[in-house]
Amino acid sequence: MRRGAKRDIAQEITNLIIAKIEQGVLPWRRPWRTLGAGGRPLRAGGQAYTGINSILLWAIADGSGYQSRFWMTKRQAEELGGRVLKGARPAPSVYFNTMRKAAGPTLTGDEGGVRFIRFMRSYLVYNCDEIEGLPSRFHPDPLDLTPPDPSEHQTAIDAFFSPIPIELRQGGDRAYYSPGGDYVQMPPKAAFISSDHHAATLGHEFAHATGAAHRLGREFGRRFGDKAYAFEEVIADMTSGMICSDLGLPCELHDSHASYVDHWIGILKADKSAIITAAAKAEQAYKWLAAWSTHTREAVTEESHEAALQAHA
Repeated sequence: MRRGAKRDIAQEITNLIIAKIEQGVLPWRRPWRTLGAGGRPLRAGGQAYTGINSILLWAIADGSGYQSRFWMTKRQAEELGGRVLKGARPAPSVYFNTMRKAAGPTLTGDEGGVRFIRFMRSYLVYNCDEIEGLPSRFHPDPLDLTPPDPSEHQTAIDAFFSPIPIELRQGGDRAYYSPGGDYVQMPPKAAFISSDHHAATLGHEFAHATGAAHRLGREFGRRFGDKAYAFEEVIADMTSGMICSDLGLPCELHDSHASYVDHWIGILKADKSAIITAAAKAEQAYKWLAAWSTHTREAVTEESHEAALQAHA
């Protein structure tokens, strides 16, 4: 980039994700099985990254083979007694803000008031694998990659899915959400490789169900046009991955790997900001589903569900 040129962060992020996918990697799946402690990337204070930062740092960690879940700025590392290693590769962490701008006078001479303009900025963070001198909590022991017995997760799986008020039907040889009937159809559980794979697929289809008009009302309008179906698949794919991370499950969702790569590539190449929008929509879907869960909290009633979502926004 030439000196003084304005960075296009959205394009940089999209280019990175496309590169990972074209290498045959769906990074928000595989790292959850290979990262040292498993789960979403974490900030210095232990909070999980959300939205596009979560997806982006997963992708970078996967490609770099990092074992630590933690990321922090150079200044944060120094405050903790650490030092960023020479040659360490920083990653962008983006945030959104709003600025006020005078709208200017109207044609009638009246003052135009104030406009609020939303903009995106970024700062650099480093994975803790590339920072020395930090407390041991930032460098967990590597995971044992031997697949666990699925029954170890069954309590968490049941606690997450059972309270969700979406009709579930079982039978046949297809997994899908029916918008007209407002139900999720799943093949018999015995047809799946494991209970974990069943739960991962269920998460994908429940994610589709959150888009119904009486839930999150997910509509894409003209922006995505004939790619709206593919974009919805990308959202469901991300959401199911977030659920799998929460429950400690492997994240292989479908056998149709090639078609899913096509979805990702087509969407990302057509619209550089699509990945950012998809991550935000997936985060909303995940929160909607997780707010019912007894896996991490008491089940909520229909009346308190909106309040629960706000608390986790």
